[in-house]
Order: sequence, then structure tokens, then C-alpha cells
Amino acid sequence: MNQEYEALFTPWKVGNLEIKNRIVLAPMGGTCIFGWMEPLGSHFDKEAARLLHTIAKNNCGLVIPGIAPVKDMLCGKWLYQKKGKFKELKAFMDEVHATGAKMFVQLTAGFGRSMALTAPLAMLASNKVLNTIASPIINAEYLTAAPDAGLPNRWADNVKTRAVTKKEIADIIYAFGETARLCKEAGVDGIEVHAVHEGYLLDQFTLEYTNHRTDEYGGSFENRYRFPVEIVKEIKGKCGEDFPVSLRYSVRSMTKGFQYGAMPGEDFIEIGRDMEESEKAAKYLQDAGYDMLNCDNGTYDAWYWAHPPQYMPLNCNLEDVSHIKKFVDIPVVCAGRMQPKDGAAAIAAGEIDAMAVGRQFLADPHWVTKLMRGQEEEIRPCICCHTACFNLTKHNGSANDQDLSESAGMCHCAVNPISMQSNKYYIRPTKKPKKVAIIGGGIGGMEAARILTLRGHKATIYEKSDKLGGIFIAAAAPEFKENDKQLIEWFKHQIDKLGIEVHLNTEVTPDTPLDADEIIIATGAAPNRIPIPGAAEYAMDATEYLLGEKEVGDNVVIIGGGLTGCEIALDLFRKGKHPAIVEMKDDLIAVKNMCLANTSYLRDCFKTNKVPVFLNAGVKNITDKEVTVENKDKSIVKLPADNVIMSVGYHPMPLLDESKTVHLLGDCKKVGNVRSVIWGAWDIAMKI
Repeated sequence: MNQEYEALFTPWKVGNLEIKNRIVLAPMGGTCIFGWMEPLGSHFDKEAARLLHTIAKNNCGLVIPGIAPVKDMLCGKWLYQKKGKFKELKAFMDEVHATGAKMFVQLTAGFGRSMALTAPLAMLASNKVLNTIASPIINAEYLTAAPDAGLPNRWADNVKTRAVTKKEIADIIYAFGETARLCKEAGVDGIEVHAVHEGYLLDQFTLEYTNHRTDEYGGSFENRYRFPVEIVKEIKGKCGEDFPVSLRYSVRSMTKGFQYGAMPGEDFIEIGRDMEESEKAAKYLQDAGYDMLNCDNGTYDAWYWAHPPQYMPLNCNLEDVSHIKKFVDIPVVCAGRMQPKDGAAAIAAGEIDAMAVGRQFLADPHWVTKLMRGQEEEIRPCICCHTACFNLTKHNGSANDQDLSESAGMCHCAVNPISMQSNKYYIRPTKKPKKVAIIGGGIGGMEAARILTLRGHKATIYEKSDKLGGIFIAAAAPEFKENDKQLIEWFKHQIDKLGIEVHLNTEVTPDTPLDADEIIIATGAAPNRIPIPGAAEYAMDATEYLLGEKEVGDNVVIIGGGLTGCEIALDLFRKGKHPAIVEMKDDLIAVKNMCLANTSYLRDCFKTNKVPVFLNAGVKNITDKEVTVENKDKSIVKLPADNVIMSVGYHPMPLLDESKTVHLLGDCKKVGNVRSVIWGAWDIAMKI
């Protein structure tokens, strides 16, 4: 093991509980072992338990599953009433403890205005008649409860909250105590209270911009923090002073307004918890009885702090978390794109006590073991895309119309489909080995070759360029895509390690003879072109810019405000250029399955830094010096343009038609993303 990591593998204590190392599984929605959405989750979640056990076996010191609401989200039943779940939990805790790991169960009071209401639930919540009809099957009114009436739901602008009653507060406090008692009896090592964190219900009580109550739960500092204080006292009263209770805690809210967060390093006016209040609050919560602070930053209005996409800095919360440790005596844990070397250095310096990591465990549950063995090149990297682990989408002022089952099916992984889907995706050795030719050495082609080889088939990759990676090389080009670059290298390493035959600089045509029983076509897609006057002469494709094939000047107009167009604009802005985006839709990145944590960063970044964005707009003409834009109201704007980049999507380019022995994979069949191409590779490779 690299000596730089040694501090990560020293023991530490939370109260009297000793934990073997300082790596913590950060709790992630979707890994709740209780199955948190009735009736979708009326059982002990064996799939989540399987993932958690794998993580525990692979040297994670403290395992914290995702949130378990003390009252379920749909039917309004209390978790402590589900005694059967705790019997299964007891058996599971024996398995966890056999690995040497410890486990806390994270309990939440609810989401408040941060509840992700999909279209059907939003309709129920905003319509009293429908809500009445739905009860008691779906308790839509419960989903909208918050400290104040009239707060805007984060996901559905037409839904307003109602005020939580004092009777409901008392019931929730009691439920925390009862549920914690049952967890302790089942052998759970501690409880984590969720949370004065991320703008969930308890946090909404603590924050002035979401709490205008006039009773004992609003107004003064002590009143705003009363709810989480009474919860820890209730748990300690039921479980004993020595039973560890952690608090998930946002050091700073990083919030400028409803649905508007702060950029890293920005000087702004905080409407939530600022550092001055946090210094006081951390000590106050410690003195109330909390034994650990599990920290990051942000609210759902600034969601990219708590769920940082690749645009956020590495270790993005470490400076603030290290600062807050100076004001408490209890252990402090830091999460947020934490890097092992930096986490170890901060621990060695006494700046934090442990490092929390979430989605890297989905990409590779074995990463800690590999780190300990000096096998860093074997670690499959998380690329922070959120396209499978947390693909909750919002654009154009309302929640995306994804279905409820998709929202509940979180903590899958774009690059590792086995996570939370081990019954669907697995390696089964073949009984009839075949020769399989794979045309295209992009991410999909390499993953298909890898799975086929692990199953016992003979896979051969044919790639027309001089390198593996395909279109993902362009996607990984911006400086903030360091993990995407690592993923390409990981695939190359796997190809080499497995001895997979690769033919570079080899273009296959429909007439090329191939020694193969079956063929996988993974040739990708071609960029769309819009017939705009001047485009052929003066506009370049997105890939031409990303691959550095064409230089750009100072003023660059990007036609197309999808993900690629916005990421190009961010890349240009960070290089000191002056980008402008023209988009025909009424919002940027107005697509499904693109997490709000990612998209809201881009929207907020452009808004804060005054990057021009023209929505509901079309391009009328392009010259060598300017772009003529027509707005929805027919007004005309002429944008200075040294260069124009077209980013208006792609269309499939299959080499052959699909048949019994010819399989189309990825964008050559249907344009998608890294999740669709990698999962598609497994779908094909498992059937051959």
C-alpha cells in the first residue's frame, strides 16, 4: 500500500465505538435496507443489503446505508411498526460484523419542500380533490409538509407546502426514538440523524429562509434548532448515552435564493446557514448529544454541493469541514469528491477524522481493497455523471415526467450495472464459446469485449482509428473530465489484462470478411447538421472543437444548449473565452435522465457569470464575424462570433442491419449516454 494512504487505515472512535479505519460509506438514496417507499419498498431490501455487505467485506470501516424515513413516503406508516424488518436487520448485522465493519442506520424526518414529486405525485399534491381520492393509498399531503405553508416545492413549482403541526413534530420525535431502539436491539452500531443537511425537512427548520414560524420551533437560533436537538435527546433517552448518534450536517448552505446556488469561490450573500452560524450550531448540536458530524455543504437549491458533478472541484467541501472541526470535540467526517491522498493528508494533519465516499462504491465496491493492495489501476472510476445513481431531472419550472419506479430505483451505476442490479447483470460462463467480432473500439465495444471474454467467448475488436475510446475521447476532453479520461484508461487496461485481440487502424465495411460467429456493431453516430445559411462555411462540429482539430477565437457561439453544448460553453468560459449559447427549446439540457445536480450547476454557473443564453431562439444566418439570432418574439440579435460550434445532437450510423447474428450496440442503434451504451453492452454480451 502506498504510504500516502496510511492515515486512512488507522482506528478511530465515535463515542466508545472503535472503527477499524477512516473510510466511511456516505449514505446514498437508494441503498436503504428498509425499502423506503411503500408499497414499492414494503420489505427488507436484499439487493441493498447485498451491495452493503460487499462494501463491508472490502474494508470499508463504517457503512451507512441511505435514508430510512421514520414514516414512509407514500402510505404514511411508521417504520417502528414494521417489526419484521428489524428481525431481518438483526441477521444482516451479524453478517456485517463478521467483516469487521461497523454500521449506522440513517433515519430521516422527511424531505419537506425537497421531496421529488414526479408528475403524477405533483398532480396529487396540488389538487385537494385528487389527494382526497388517493388517500390512504398515497398520502400526497404528507409529501408536502414543511416548516412553513406556501414554500415552493423544489421540483414542482405549482406545488406549495403546508406547515407541519406540533403534533406531527412530536410524533416524528417519538418515532426517531422508537426506531433507534429497535435498531439497537437488532445490533446496529449507531444511528445517523438525517439531517441538518441539504435542505431536508430538519434542515428547513434550522434555516431562516424556509422557517418563519412563530411558535417554539421558529424565530430564534435555539428555536430553529430545537427539532434536531429534541430528536437526539429522545434517542439517547431510549438507547442510552453511550449509543452513538451521528448527525448528517451541511456546514454551509451555499444558497443565494430558491433554486439558485453559489459557485465555488464566489463572494455572495448566504440566505441559509453561513459559516458564522455554523460555528455556533456545530457546538450547540454537539452539546445537545450528537457524537459525530458527517459533513458536506449545500441544499437542494444548491444541490451540486451535496451531490457534486464533475464540474465541481475535487475535495470541494474539505476547507469548510476542516474549519468547522475547530469548534467541536467530536469526530468530523468530510464528503464531497474526496480523494484518498487528500483525505489521508487531512486526517494526518488532524483537520478531519474520516473521509466519506459515496458513488465511487457504486462504480467499484472493491476499491478500498484494491487501494490497500496497491492496485489503483484496477479501480473503475466514478465519472460523477449521476445518470443512473440519481437521475432525478427538473427543467422548465416543473418536475420531469419520469415514472415513480424510476425515481425509486436509485443507486444503480452507469459504469457498473451490477450495482443494485445483481439479479439482472452478472457474469455467467458460456457453455458454447463463440468468436465475436466487435466493430468499434469505443466504451461500448470495449465493455462488450470485456464481458464476452470473462464469459469465455473469443472477442476481437476492430477500430478504424489509431486508438481505443471512440467518441468518449471527445467527451472526456475538457479539463474537468479527469474521471472520464481515467475510465478510458481503465478500459484499455482491462483489454490488455484479458489479452483481447485489437486491430487498430482497421476500417471494416459491409463487405469485409470476418472470422466470427456473431458480430457486434458499435460504430456510433454522426453529428446532425442544420441547414442554416453560412453553417457549412463557418461552423464546426462539437467534436472538432473537443478533439482540438480546430482552434477558436475569443467570441464563440454554440448552437445547441444540450449537455454537450453546455459543457463546451463551460470549458470555453474556464479558458477565458466568451461563449454564448443559442437553444431552440425553452430551457437548457431539457431532457430526461439528466440529474438536477449536474444541470443546475451549469444553469447557475451561466447565470452567475453572465454567459449569454438565448432560449426559444433560432439561428437565421452565420457569417465569418457574427451570428444572427431570432428570438421567440421575432426580435433579432446579432452576436459577435470568431467561431461557431454546432452541437445539435447525433443520428445513428449502423454499419449493418440488425439480425440474429448481428447486434447493434449504443449510439449506432439509438443515441444515448454512457449508461445506455455500457448497460447495452451487458445486455448483448450476456445473451451471446
